[in-house]
Amino acid sequence: MEIRNNTYTLRNCRYIVNPTGEIRKSENIVIQNGIIKSVGRELEGDEIDCSDYIVIPGLVNSHTHSPMTVLRGYYDDAELEDWLNKIWEFEKTKFTKELMKIGSELAILEMLGNGTTAFVDMYFNPDQVAELAEKYKIRAFAGYTFLDSLFDPYEIDKKQRRLKKNEYFVPIINVHSIYAVSENTLKIAKQLAEELQTWIHIHVSETRKELYTIKKRNGLFPVEYLAKLGLVNQKLQMVHLGWVASWEIETIKRNGSTVTYCPTSNMKLATGGSFPFKEMLKNGINITLGTDGTASNNSLDMFQEMKIGVLLQRQMYWNVETKAIDLFQSSTINGYRLLGIKGGLIKEGYVGDLVLIDSHFVYPLSQDKLFSHLVYYVDGRYVSKVIVNGIIHDKDNILRILAEKVKLLENSYLDSTNP
Repeated sequence: MEIRNNTYTLRNCRYIVNPTGEIRKSENIVIQNGIIKSVGRELEGDEIDCSDYIVIPGLVNSHTHSPMTVLRGYYDDAELEDWLNKIWEFEKTKFTKELMKIGSELAILEMLGNGTTAFVDMYFNPDQVAELAEKYKIRAFAGYTFLDSLFDPYEIDKKQRRLKKNEYFVPIINVHSIYAVSENTLKIAKQLAEELQTWIHIHVSETRKELYTIKKRNGLFPVEYLAKLGLVNQKLQMVHLGWVASWEIETIKRNGSTVTYCPTSNMKLATGGSFPFKEMLKNGINITLGTDGTASNNSLDMFQEMKIGVLLQRQMYWNVETKAIDLFQSSTINGYRLLGIKGGLIKEGYVGDLVLIDSHFVYPLSQDKLFSHLVYYVDGRYVSKVIVNGIIHDKDNILRILAEKVKLLENSYLDSTNP
């Protein structure tokens, strides 16, 4: 499935596009032992002709639920609370570990094929995700999920401590949401994150009802409440934030937390509110982008998510302050900043995580139109090769394996995924 040599050159790349706005034309990228050694005129090792490719940094899907790929189309056209109740019922009665693994495997193949080189996952099978990430050579960040209605928090704590890192997998702490766990569970998660030196990944302020529920229960808005417990810091990733006050944005800025925007899922589940992208950006907050799970998107295509992310902001604010490059940054360099990896730029010393896009049908193609095309026109179908840690994945091979896994799902498990 993959090709890896110690040193090789992506020769004569048609365009090399960085999220800083830098664009280079007809230059080479030398990769050695999974790291970018040089960008320019140097040639070293095996040479791969890239004269037909636009090369961009790998995309980071900063929030998803990989096993739920098997639930694509399971319960559409429902608002969040109703949808969650239906999903939780399925998880309690039908979602076997075997089915979860198939779902994660399908998601990984789909994401790789669409140009995703790393993803942050929230579900119940991080042990399987770790195994699959190593198998398919994609960067994965996941952990067991604190969710009091399904799991004893002390059991989650024990299981999380046994979860091991590998070359492609890093354990993180998943907490479903403030409303789905007790204050004691949040304190357990905080202590665990500190001891394991990792970050907490949590849904926050997704709906108006959630905001009112937390305010009534604790006397504080969600971000305020997390701050009171000492969770709002550089080791916190908050997802959604469609209902957040200006003073909460100040709290996020002051404490250096990361926020994750999931525009498609929020619209599909009718969560209302508005993710304050431009306010977050002006405050220097690290904004990342995620698809959410396929049961609520229903796609894992980060190119589509970038486009929808820009357009939704423009529709909400009645202006064009949010630019294509802003979402491109959220999907690349900002995502790698969250992961704690020197990546997201095509630059010497950065990880060799790259996406090669077939330029034949990206037209009319000129340097000044590249960011427009990458965000508003291109989607995962234009991806030809994906490089993770220097390993080259060919799109045709990914699609072949994906087709085999889809056939397995349909032949053996289709009845299990019906409502």
